[in-house]
Amino acid sequence: MAQLVLVAGAGPTGLTLALDLARRDIPVRIIDKAATFFAGSRGDGIQPRTLEVFDDLGVLDAVHTAGMPTPVMRVHLGGEFVTERRMSEPVEPTPAVPYPNPWVLGQSQTEAILRARLAEFGVRVELGTALAAFDQDDSGVTATLERDGVRETLRAAYLVGADGGKSTVRKALGIAFEGETDESLRMLLGDVRADALDHEFGYWFAAADQPMQGIALSPLPGGRHFQFAAPLTADEQPSLELLQRYADRYCGRDDVTLTDLTWATVWRPNIRLAQRFRDGRVFLAGDAAHAHPPTGGQGLNTGIQDAYNLGWKLAAALAGDDTLLDSYETERRTVAARVLGLSSELLDKLIDGDEDAMRRGPETQQLDISYRDPAVRDQPATGDRAPDAPVKDDAGRPVRLFDLFRGPHATVLSFGTPPAAGPDAYAVVRPGTPVAGPHVVDVDGHAFTAYAAVEGTRVLVRPDGYIGAIS
Repeated sequence: MAQLVLVAGAGPTGLTLALDLARRDIPVRIIDKAATFFAGSRGDGIQPRTLEVFDDLGVLDAVHTAGMPTPVMRVHLGGEFVTERRMSEPVEPTPAVPYPNPWVLGQSQTEAILRARLAEFGVRVELGTALAAFDQDDSGVTATLERDGVRETLRAAYLVGADGGKSTVRKALGIAFEGETDESLRMLLGDVRADALDHEFGYWFAAADQPMQGIALSPLPGGRHFQFAAPLTADEQPSLELLQRYADRYCGRDDVTLTDLTWATVWRPNIRLAQRFRDGRVFLAGDAAHAHPPTGGQGLNTGIQDAYNLGWKLAAALAGDDTLLDSYETERRTVAARVLGLSSELLDKLIDGDEDAMRRGPETQQLDISYRDPAVRDQPATGDRAPDAPVKDDAGRPVRLFDLFRGPHATVLSFGTPPAAGPDAYAVVRPGTPVAGPHVVDVDGHAFTAYAAVEGTRVLVRPDGYIGAIS
């Protein structure tokens, strides 16, 4: 049987999946019909749970270096400065949550970091390569690729459509994309320079009598560009001149000159959910499976976590155990529906002029996403995110539970008892407790507390950082 996984679409979702498979030594090809890599900011908000995924995939340091915290927004009404605000107040890390704050990085930069990491495993994105057709049977998928008018037929074990809201894969499968697109509401987005503004801050400019109807300029890391966002009131094509007219209308000053437009688009509220995420050996992930409004910064993050959920399950299937594959749709479609509800609620608030639309609470950070049985009340429970905690290894060196989890394996933690058999099994013991075999010492009790563990508790942590079982 073919062992190759074919990934259609080289955005954040497809790149994350290809990377997760490549580090497991799974043969993977990732194609994209675009002739060049995307060059805009688009999904520039990285949520805390995604930072944890990036930690595991080995790209967190690069993301932290290239990005920045969410900026303070300077609010100007009627041309006058009135206050400063943050979408979310920064909080200090805790033993269980090492990355509690969102991070800002333009989508194209995130993609470049993921591509560089993927290349370390010998896999590169095949640009200008379209998925022309595919068929599947019980043992695999036969796909036809087209590049520069030349067609290639290949055999893959699985195909994953991570090819965006207009997904070729989803359409070929005839899977309904349920929801709606509101053509009456449109927004102009673009990446521009505005050198008269201090790049350390974001800006909200609006009329005094309509404070929620204005333009936003949010600084992007790695240069002098801002992401520009404004309501589009006429049927016009995005251009630097159009952006400048909006700036002149709302800024209340004549020195904000916009230059160097590198990306622009017209966005419409497109809130949709695929009827199913799997058809035999073909899967949907990211925007191909769910389309989000930008409110809440959930789209890119939800797609990345689709890929993180699917990668280890495909690896298990290729190793002979395909029993987990159905759980991909069960788990991720439920999450996508919930997140779409959250994004839609924030969009409604924005339309209604509610200032709460500009605030972001813990519910947007995706740290509380769980695959648990709703009837289970235990804390924590099977399906919950596995918390981090500081411990010391058997040589007395400070480490974290996330250090034990990092990599493509499952991990077993045995609290207060000898470790289970296996290469990635550890005992978690209190200071002074003798134990044979690999172990870590919970010096301050954070690990026992995070897992509500008593002596004899055993926890299986899945490769995607969620609790697989507690006994």
